[in-house]
Amino acid sequence: MMKILHLSDIHMGGGFAHGKIDPETGLNTRFQDFVKSLSRAIDRALAEPVDLVLFGGDAFPDATPAPYIQQAFALQFYRLVDANIPTVLLVGNHDQHSQGQGGASLSIYRSLGVPGTIVGDTIETHVVNTRSGAIQIITLPWLNRSTLLTREIAENLSMLEVNQLLLDRLQPRLEGEIRKLNPDLPTIVLAHLMADNATLGAEKFLAVGRGFTIPLSFLTRSCFDYVALGHVHRHQNLNKTNDPAVVYPGSIERVDFSEEKEDKGYVLVTIEPTVQPASKSFETTWEFCPLEVRTFRTIRIDVSSSEQPQLDILAAIAKVDILDVVVRLIYQLNPQQVELISTSGIHEALSTAHHYTIQAELISQLSQPRLPELGCSVGDPMVALSTYLDNRPDLKDIATAMIAAANELLSDDNLGGRSSNRVLLDLESAADALDLESATSKSKSSVTDGQLTLL
Repeated sequence: MMKILHLSDIHMGGGFAHGKIDPETGLNTRFQDFVKSLSRAIDRALAEPVDLVLFGGDAFPDATPAPYIQQAFALQFYRLVDANIPTVLLVGNHDQHSQGQGGASLSIYRSLGVPGTIVGDTIETHVVNTRSGAIQIITLPWLNRSTLLTREIAENLSMLEVNQLLLDRLQPRLEGEIRKLNPDLPTIVLAHLMADNATLGAEKFLAVGRGFTIPLSFLTRSCFDYVALGHVHRHQNLNKTNDPAVVYPGSIERVDFSEEKEDKGYVLVTIEPTVQPASKSFETTWEFCPLEVRTFRTIRIDVSSSEQPQLDILAAIAKVDILDVVVRLIYQLNPQQVELISTSGIHEALSTAHHYTIQAELISQLSQPRLPELGCSVGDPMVALSTYLDNRPDLKDIATAMIAAANELLSDDNLGGRSSNRVLLDLESAADALDLESATSKSKSSVTDGQLTLL
């Protein structure tokens, strides 16, 4: 029997906006949260003990993390080296340089020859010897267009045509690795990818221009005993027959409020020989293991019709346990109520939270709605577009097409040279054009931390 711990999407060094500085260490408290979650996962690997650890990619938010962040990551994984537990570190999209050339943030482990550590930055089959026997791992890192296609080939193709051509190039590469497999050994595919039927969250705009969607049929092969995925932050099994299980463990910490209601954790996998005769040589079982992570909570209230808006807002806060919680307060009010709101009183009511933001929506009858989420702090146009569409149920039928069009226009390999801000403006203008008949609908402004912002 072989035990394996599968975790992914650590994003060490991310989420700083939802933390504060710890006066004792000088470190961001959210960084400490991420380190703690990773430490608890490694604790479980050592306590079992497991025979192998598989990391599904995205160690950091980008390919050049600060030295202290790299050190925190390395110290946790070196605990596995000390315990003689082999580890496979897969390269994800955030681990790569923006040009897609290599996995800079993880390749150092191969260069240093860290014992028992394999870096998966190419499509390759690795035979790993564990204390419970050998196992073969096919690594499938995040693939860019440049990985399989030249720029000249992709120049005059649409996004859908490029996606199909990439799949046509990937399939023989994968088939080649499958032909190398030893049928007497258990087989795992470790891949960082966007599967076509995955339930997405923030990932729907994370991969702009850098990768492509892979059909589930590429992964549900009888020769695979388990498919360990990374990239999507929401835990899920894509193959309900479990033959094989195709599992995203999800991220180990909440990155933002889009993951507010998601469980975070890792997966424990057990592979053992079947009792012959059987259709397969090995039987796989797995279990999702939740981690205790910091709570994110949105408090949303409409006081625009209230005669006592301040008291209603304070009452809404009082109903929720916010101690050490990351809180987002969103309240709606009308222009006549602005003078009735004491932001200092709201700040005091939220003071026991770990971190909080206050977002007020000023409702008027003058023009089209503008979303307070789309403030000046939103730097990624795809984040802004996604937020916009999430708040426009009337555009549900064309939302997918709009995101696909924006993906193509913002692609790193797109040769049109069009600015991303112009793309977002064009798409939003197109959406607004559909609402001409609703010219009398409500509009909103935003008051954040007591400052009124017109949107």
